[in-house]
Formats: sequence, structure tokens, C-alpha cells
Amino acid sequence: MKKWIFSAAIVMMAALTSVAHAAEKLKIGFLATLEGTYTVLGEDGFRGMQIALKEWKNMAAGREIEVIIAPTDASPDSAVRAVRKVVEQDKVDIVIGPLSGSEGIAVKNYAKTQPQVTFVNGISGAQETTFVEPADNFYRFNMDGAQWMAGLGSYVFNEKGYKTVATIGEDYSFIYTQVYGFALEYCQAGGQITERFWVPLGTKDFASIIAALPEDVDAIYLGLGGGDAVNFLNQYLQAGGEANLIGGTIMVDQTVLSSKGKAKEVLAGTPAAGPQADTWDDPNWQKFVKAYQDAFPPEKRFPSPALMAVGYYNAANAVFSALETVKGDLSDGHKKFREALKATVLDAPNGKISLDANRQAIGTNFVTEVAKDDKGNLVNKLVKVVPNVNQTMGIDPAIFKKIGVPGREVPKCQKAYN
Repeated sequence: MKKWIFSAAIVMMAALTSVAHAAEKLKIGFLATLEGTYTVLGEDGFRGMQIALKEWKNMAAGREIEVIIAPTDASPDSAVRAVRKVVEQDKVDIVIGPLSGSEGIAVKNYAKTQPQVTFVNGISGAQETTFVEPADNFYRFNMDGAQWMAGLGSYVFNEKGYKTVATIGEDYSFIYTQVYGFALEYCQAGGQITERFWVPLGTKDFASIIAALPEDVDAIYLGLGGGDAVNFLNQYLQAGGEANLIGGTIMVDQTVLSSKGKAKEVLAGTPAAGPQADTWDDPNWQKFVKAYQDAFPPEKRFPSPALMAVGYYNAANAVFSALETVKGDLSDGHKKFREALKATVLDAPNGKISLDANRQAIGTNFVTEVAKDDKGNLVNKLVKVVPNVNQTMGIDPAIFKKIGVPGREVPKCQKAYN
């Protein structure tokens, strides 16, 4: 699939370049996980980028766009190597990426050393990237992993009746942020998290974790993605697992729901939350789904765009729109361009997106349940729309800071935070 994506990209770029007429190219570095456990996620992120380029005819403010692809593998070290290459060797003007949580923190820190370049996040969702010591030249047009949990905790407690849960998650910053967001709302509603299990990114054998799962809880929260999610589901099915499940955002993304085999069907009925819902009837969403489906043959895409396609599409559109606003002016350390970026409000496929003082997205979230559509595909069926979700989840910022940075045991599960 990766080979097809790069081939298609070359054909698309060549076709678009043939009609471009700008003298000076705009160089954009593209960072995504095109290697490792999250490869399938990065591939769909690139599809989203391609759709945006096609819609803009590979031009922004009269300048031809040259995209330089830099693969990562979800590790911070790989992200730093990739971003250093495009910035220091390829001399890009703008970076779009990365994809994974800890990568985002690393790229944010690197951005502070490169004030001449503007960085726009791809879809990475660790809270620390923008909430803790943000970089002035780093912008994120997607909500973080905690924001992506808005509405889920109260839903599973009040509507599903899950009073106690255990969690399983990949042992890194994004999933810490996801569990953080879930725990804040769930515990304030009255729920209890009895145990938290953490596994390394890229885990192949989940036998010991599955054996240790408690039987005296109402449900198990799954904070896994990509190959880890598929491996867990296969082994959980083989072990005869029958617990109620709650899905983290990437656990129920199309990258998992469209995987091969029957194990994914264990997820049917699973409540989850994230920044999009496959069955949302909003015209903008339906238009984007059609554009995605029309752009790639069925065997080279998912039935519906994954989270990563939407995230990179939005990031690219924000960049191109801001460039149009300032007529391509990147002078004075990108001053006008960055002011335009900060003021950008996207009428995105997944709802209105604006930025806060830390250049972090305020957006719309969706509570969903996994179901089969009329073609037999697993999709995230809309349950509830949660508008205007900010990074402090509606909690007073001063109180929110006291809760602490997301981690293995943060936040504590309690009914009130003060």
C-alpha cells in the first residue's frame, strides 16, 4: 500500500505541476508515520494531504507547492531526524506534521530552535505539545487526545451504566492524554477506574495483559491503535473475551475497523469518542467523504476517511488559506502569515475549528458507537455532538493546571477537582 501511495503521489504531483506557473515554489515538509506500528495511519494522513493539494490545484497564493515527504515511525527520535532533514537540508518554508503524540512534543521543542520556519501539526494529540511551554511558531488545528474524549465519560456512566472500568493503553503521551480526558469526565460523573494497564508501543503478545484483566468491572477501556489494536483484538477473541468495551479514539478508527479478519467485530456496539463520526449527516462531512472515496480506488483506501486523513486535510487547508490571506507573504519571519494562521477559522468537514491563545484547536467532538452500515462495514455511528470543546475541558484553567500533566496515574480518579 505504501508503494502505491508514493507512486500515486508522484503521478498527482506531476500532473498538477504541469499546469502550475509560479516561478518560486513553496516548499512544505510532510511528516507522518509511514513506517512502524502506525504505518496504516500515516498512509491515510497522506491521502488527506493529497485531497487538499488537489482541491487547491497544487497552488497557494500564486506559488507552486512542492511537498517533501519525511517518514517517521511514531518515535520522538524518528520525528526529530525527519524534521531536521526537511528543515536543515531541504530548506522547507513550512512543516505539516507529525502524526503521533510523543512525536508532536519533540517537534514542538525542535520548532523553538527554528524560528524561521512555521510548523503546523498533522494530527498528533498529546496535551503537552501546546499546553506546556508552547512554541510560538507551532500551530495545531486538531484537538488533543483529552478533548477527543469529551462526552464519553458521562455517556458510559449515565447511559450505559458502567460504574467501574479498567483501562489498557499504549505507554506514551498520546494515550496518557486520552485516558486523562476520559478519566476527568468519567470520574466526575461518579465512575471508578480500578486498574490501569500500560503496554509498549508495538506490543505483539498481549497474553499476560489479557489474563490479568479484572472480571469485576463493568467495562474495559482500550487505548490502542494500529497494529497494536489489531493484535489485541485477535488475541482477545482467541481467549474468549466477552467484556463490555469502551474505545479510545484510534481504537475504533477506520484504520482498525477496516482491518482484515473477524476479530474487529468484537468492537460492535463499543461506545467511543473522537473528532468525527462516520454517519454524521452534515453536508461538509458528506462532501469530504465523497471526495475521499472518489480520489482513491476502493482497494487503496478505507470505506470512510480515517481520523488522520481529516486531520492532515484540515492542517493543509489552514496553511493554504492563510497564505492566500497574506498573498504568500512570508517576510519578516512569517509575521503576517502567522497572524493569519492564528486568526484562521476552518469550516472543516468535522466542524468549526478555531485556535486559542496557545494556537491550539477548539472544536467539535462526537460520541459514537461502533455499528455495521448497510454494506456490512463497521462504522462509528453518531450518538451525540459536543460543540466548542476547549483544551481545559471546560474546567477553570488554573484548576486544570493543578491536575498535572497526563501520565500513568494522572489524573487521579476523583469526583471533583479544585
